[in-house]
Amino acid sequence: MVSAGLSSLLYGGGHWQGIMAASSRLKSTLALVTGGGSGIGRAVCQRLSREGASVAVVDVNINSANDTLQTLSSNLPGQEHAAFTADVSQGDSVGALMEQIQSRFSAPPRVAVSSAGITRDEFLLHLSEEAFDSVLSVNLKGTFLITQAVARAILATGQNGGSIINIGSIVGKVGNLGQANYAASKAGVEGLTRTAAKELAKFDIRCNTVLPGFIATPMTDKVPQKVLDKFAGLIPMGRLGQPEDIADVCAFLASNDSRYITGTSIEVTGGLYL
Repeated sequence: MVSAGLSSLLYGGGHWQGIMAASSRLKSTLALVTGGGSGIGRAVCQRLSREGASVAVVDVNINSANDTLQTLSSNLPGQEHAAFTADVSQGDSVGALMEQIQSRFSAPPRVAVSSAGITRDEFLLHLSEEAFDSVLSVNLKGTFLITQAVARAILATGQNGGSIINIGSIVGKVGNLGQANYAASKAGVEGLTRTAAKELAKFDIRCNTVLPGFIATPMTDKVPQKVLDKFAGLIPMGRLGQPEDIADVCAFLASNDSRYITGTSIEVTGGLYL
């Protein structure tokens, strides 16, 4: 059976009409998105705002967070957004972030999307310890700190329920040349998320991972076009993904349409590695 929101999107007379039909799916929901200043994080912020959520845009660069803030929809009564800066790899910074968000919105986020991530690519034989540690610190430790902080904040209210969505990567499952640190960090995100799902299910907090494939983001801007074309040739759907492709899946996982889904990893790869 097709849900009402999905039915409107598929058969409601066009993409925009579909978005409008689903625009209150996250009404009265506060969502936190890390890495919200660009790429996938920005697209997630934009999509969740169109779904009716209030969004806490978090980025290590406050100017980038504010740039995203200016693009967000505010079409429902009480819907508002705010930008915050934080270093997700530092516990003190994440703690201060949660205090600021709860002070601003008088409530903890019920949806959290951990999209903050970095790369420090190098072949294994030349990869420095510092480059390994820095990628693990942001990508894996940062996801852990946000997951833990949001779950604690929800439980402190005495009212259960929430959705934690962590952005992994298909390379965490299959590996990638020159990305031992990145692949390890994203494999860790999957393990962390599955464990959190088992521990938090009794509180009705769902935890899932989204695994992007090759996505056109600021991270790929430095890659030569001929290399990107080669990547696209490996993908059965014949193109790189767009940040919006990931945001669409995050919106589904944030909503009650996915209320019986937890501990899973959803590949968004255009068929790569089938």
